[in-house]
Amino acid sequence: MQKYPASILKKIKEKLLEEQKKLTERLNKLNLEDPFTNPDRINDNAASDTDAKEEVDHERIEALKEEISTDLRAISEALMRIKKGTYGFCEKCGKMIDTDRLNIYPTAKFCISCEKKNARKA
Repeated sequence: MQKYPASILKKIKEKLLEEQKKLTERLNKLNLEDPFTNPDRINDNAASDTDAKEEVDHERIEALKEEISTDLRAISEALMRIKKGTYGFCEKCGKMIDTDRLNIYPTAKFCISCEKKNARKA
């Protein structure tokens, strides 16, 4: 099987690792910001408007955490593909994914053609 050029893989791997680090830090900050993680909240007899605000804040934070977790999984999968030597190849047709696409979207699993086909089916 053909391999992606090492010089390109090195840059993409660095980019993925940096993004992974940033997202992990952001996830840790969100965990600290979540009002539901405050142990004093249980004993707090706050007004209903405060409870409602905390609920909304918690839901917003949970949505952000889910999005970040999804991105982290995609990054981990891309790093695993780099390690296995399968990175940069479309998981559907097996052709090389364009380097411009990978520079913009380094977690891409599909070439543009297969991605468009998948989008039409959805």
